[in-house]
Amino acid sequence: MRKHIFVTGGVVSGLGKGITAASLGRLLKARGLKVAAQKLDPYMNVDPGTMNPFQHGEVFVTDDGAETDLDLGHYERFIDENLTKRSSLTSGKVYWSVLERERAGCYQGGTVQVIPHVTETIKSFIYDGAENADVLITEIGGTTGDIESQPFLEAIRQISLEKGRENCLFIHVTLIPYLKCSGEHKSKPTQHSVKELRSMGISPNIIIARADEPLADGIREKISLFCNVPPDCVIENTTLFSLYEAPLMLHQNGLDKVVCRELQINAPEPDLRNWREMTERISVSKRDVCIAIVGKYVKLRDAYLSIIESLKHAGYEMGANITIRWVDSEDVTDKSAGELLSGIDGMIIPGGFGDRGIDGMIAACRFARENNVPFFGICLGMQIAVIEFARNVCGLDGAHSGEFCKKTQHRVIDLMHGQEGLVSTGGTMRLGAYPCVLSQGSLLQGLYSPRDDVAYSPAVGMIDKISERHRHRFEFNNEYRECLTQKGLAICGVSPDGNLVEAIELPQHKFFVGVQFHPEFKSRPDKPHPLFLGLITAATQG
Repeated sequence: MRKHIFVTGGVVSGLGKGITAASLGRLLKARGLKVAAQKLDPYMNVDPGTMNPFQHGEVFVTDDGAETDLDLGHYERFIDENLTKRSSLTSGKVYWSVLERERAGCYQGGTVQVIPHVTETIKSFIYDGAENADVLITEIGGTTGDIESQPFLEAIRQISLEKGRENCLFIHVTLIPYLKCSGEHKSKPTQHSVKELRSMGISPNIIIARADEPLADGIREKISLFCNVPPDCVIENTTLFSLYEAPLMLHQNGLDKVVCRELQINAPEPDLRNWREMTERISVSKRDVCIAIVGKYVKLRDAYLSIIESLKHAGYEMGANITIRWVDSEDVTDKSAGELLSGIDGMIIPGGFGDRGIDGMIAACRFARENNVPFFGICLGMQIAVIEFARNVCGLDGAHSGEFCKKTQHRVIDLMHGQEGLVSTGGTMRLGAYPCVLSQGSLLQGLYSPRDDVAYSPAVGMIDKISERHRHRFEFNNEYRECLTQKGLAICGVSPDGNLVEAIELPQHKFFVGVQFHPEFKSRPDKPHPLFLGLITAATQG
């Protein structure tokens, strides 16, 4: 029988339910189990794709084109499994589906209600996500007591009734605050949160006690007594130097052992050797590398979470401690660039939408190109590199993107034929995984091809085709290919039919790469993405 694990949160948001769920997934996979993961979010948006990055953080994109919550990035990085559209659900999607079915007459004129119609839709989604998995871990977003979370909690309560408690496990992640004035941890908020959850028919089997400091003697027994769980089912989860230490800490505290016992799973001890070696490299970094991220959402760093983590992954491999200089692109001009970007070892211009801060990105890109600073442009960042090169190398005055300036004479970035006039949000987007053919002998091909000097990937020959995830609308304008390449811009990656430019580079530069896709979504802590590895390698060479 397939096993279900449901992860809820209490007291406050932002406790790390996603990290807990991802860590457990890693531990169970290390025991030889096939693990799948889901995130159910109670907000009414259909997906995070149109949400302001300042409010929501980054949008994580799956291979099949789902725009999802950033927690799915944690799941993929920890569990090392590519997730799908069946891994992300919002209240908006649920109600949209129910109303579409009602309009189509699927309910035969009956009254449409939260129970059973909304809850059945949620349950069907969960069951679909469990296909081909031994264990499905489902995280419920929000905090217990939120009114919008109630249909999701009711749905998972019903699943436990249908599948049997021996096949369902409830994990509740809750805050254990520490009061400095009295010098003690307080369990009362956890008691109230569990009481709230039990009032909805769900009794947690395991309580994850989140705390900044190790729990004092007796607090675990108190939580056990008042929350009706065995003492070894109260798992301490303290704040760590690196989030990638979480699976090891939770294993040491017995989480996966208790989960297997409660779900009657007979599995061997987890093989965590590679993960331990990776975390050991984190603490022995030999050099400092400063990378500037020049973007428009730098005031909320979660907007670039996967990029941050990808830089760290490459740093672990290279023995480098990555420090990030956050540069608001609205502050950058040709005059201020030297001061704002002085002393950096490399630069990233990440993705984004809208014209705010674009001129600053162009100025930052010019600084990197003219001063031989290792540069990596991602999605919008590649488009910025093309615009800057067209203006300042090719002499195309006013060259721009059709997204930002429709009146310019030189739209070096523009919509492709057939996209014009489509205005529905997301309707013209390239979303999800697309193939890219690499140019023979290019820097990009060399970076993607396995190398003897990279421990995780033995040499097997040169790679000429890759697959990466996209999230963008505008493309390199093919009318300017010849003009730009004659001046030294190399097109090093294209779509299989040759019609779409996927990547560019400057061969004479130390490291100057722009890609139309988002490689950060496929980086793993123990398998850094080759493009980030290439950037950090160049940045460490002085």
